[in-house]
Amino acid sequence: MGKTRNFPLSSTEVAMAFALLGIFGLGLFGVYLSMPAEDYSFLKLPHTLEELKILRDNLESYTTDYTIQVLVGYCMVYIFMQTFMIPGTIFMSLLAGALFGVIRGVALVVFAATAGASSCYFLSYLVGRPLAVSLWPDKLTFFQAQVAKRRQKLLNYMLFLRVTPTLPNTFINFASPIVDVPYHIFFFATLVGLIPAAYVTVKAGIALGDLRSLGDLYDFQSIATLFFIGIISVTPTLLGKNESKEESHTRSEPLIKSD
Repeated sequence: MGKTRNFPLSSTEVAMAFALLGIFGLGLFGVYLSMPAEDYSFLKLPHTLEELKILRDNLESYTTDYTIQVLVGYCMVYIFMQTFMIPGTIFMSLLAGALFGVIRGVALVVFAATAGASSCYFLSYLVGRPLAVSLWPDKLTFFQAQVAKRRQKLLNYMLFLRVTPTLPNTFINFASPIVDVPYHIFFFATLVGLIPAAYVTVKAGIALGDLRSLGDLYDFQSIATLFFIGIISVTPTLLGKNESKEESHTRSEPLIKSD
């Protein structure tokens, strides 16, 4: 009998994760070196709306004078957070609206979120299975069963999950390669499915001063709209099931012979 590992990841898998962490660190350090020598003590991941407003106020002037550096730094932080499932990307989405407006903000968030989700997908593909089984055994079993059941219309199902808050996006990113969701389906569902929620959040970021809590982002109308879009995306799956049942029933009917 082989030895049972107490820690879910091997030393090689941990080394790969730290190597990726180091790449992000070097990239952010490069952005820092390209900025003017000033006090950047305000640069920290926001955890409250007040911290986000302070960050926005300090970054507004840099966004005009050092647009490329701010864009690269923003994308690297967002992708890093998505890759390692660090909570708080909703604040980054609000920040995009506050700094870049609706159109550029949505494009930036969708790009960074899709890149970060893809990075998390491939990291999980390499080292994620033992960790996912350890953290979410029941949820992973449920997700695997749903994916297997909807294999023929998997894109529609993945779009539904992305548009609606049925499952957390961080879990979808990490679990998808483990339950055999093909990357091209994962990528397209992420790219398209995140647009509605990104629009709601980025638009709210423009009026950041009016927000009192994150609960103000998603009122009943916004949530109902997201679920409506999700239902539309999954409708072909439901119709396909009904058609399959009808065809199966037709084939099972006995032929009536004429006298």
